[in-house]
Amino acid sequence: MTGEQKPHILLIDGMALLFRSFFATSAMGHFFPNDDGVPTNGVQGFARHAMTAASIFNPTHMAVCWDMGAHTFRNDLFDGYKANRPEPAPELVPQFDMTREVSELIGWKNYGIPGMEADDLIGSLVCEWEGKADITIVTGDKDLLQLLRPGVKIAFMKKGYNVYDIYSEERFVEEYEIAPERFVEVKAFTGDTSDGYPGVKGIGPKTALKLVKEYGTVEDVIESLHELTPGMRKKIEEDMEMLHLSKKLAQIHCELEFNDPIEQLSLPDFSGAREPLGEKGYTMILRQMNSLFPELIA
Repeated sequence: MTGEQKPHILLIDGMALLFRSFFATSAMGHFFPNDDGVPTNGVQGFARHAMTAASIFNPTHMAVCWDMGAHTFRNDLFDGYKANRPEPAPELVPQFDMTREVSELIGWKNYGIPGMEADDLIGSLVCEWEGKADITIVTGDKDLLQLLRPGVKIAFMKKGYNVYDIYSEERFVEEYEIAPERFVEVKAFTGDTSDGYPGVKGIGPKTALKLVKEYGTVEDVIESLHELTPGMRKKIEEDMEMLHLSKKLAQIHCELEFNDPIEQLSLPDFSGAREPLGEKGYTMILRQMNSLFPELIA
């Protein structure tokens, strides 16, 4: 199969787009309530963002991956996982289900599995389609860097709807000087403040990267403790349990099996979506649809 014939799948981190869209307008007090008074700023921003991404990256296929509730298998591993995150704003709460409904209404393939995070669904889809399709992931989550490999790019949202910071495997290796799959080892040492797990106290990103470059995995570093400075050895020994746990929390789970034929991820023609979107008052989504995909207007 030549590169030209390969499908190009766009994978959207649904929650990342929803949160970004919500905060972009709520900061200015704009919630765009519908006729029932329910805010729609996150919903409409999500759809507009996802449609713009489709117009920029020009995929042949597309899927949106969702977190399904706050509790995942990582909470079972560690009580403190994401425990430091504030409760969502009351204006955002009704928009979780509304956004998923709109995504399905538009016709995008949607994935969500209780107990798993969107990262794990994206990781599993990357592993499932590796070599058979080129993949672009739209997210704001640096954890996904560990998924980079030939044929996979990650587009980090930067500004507005159309500015992205795009990472390929080559760019990652050039910047970090380790293989992308080793990024999880770095995260094991540094932890992740936004996800609420600490890694090893006193080890920051530079030191973690140096250890991973020099030794490889967490396990390799532990085997080589006798080569480290007494201070470094003490830090790791004192936080050994958390180091192993942090690696488990940082590792994206790629073993989910979907086995969907590529046709299920086909791009929609929007024909069935226009009327219901209009009835629900999603005028900004319709405007963006008509502007980006005029050839699909019936």
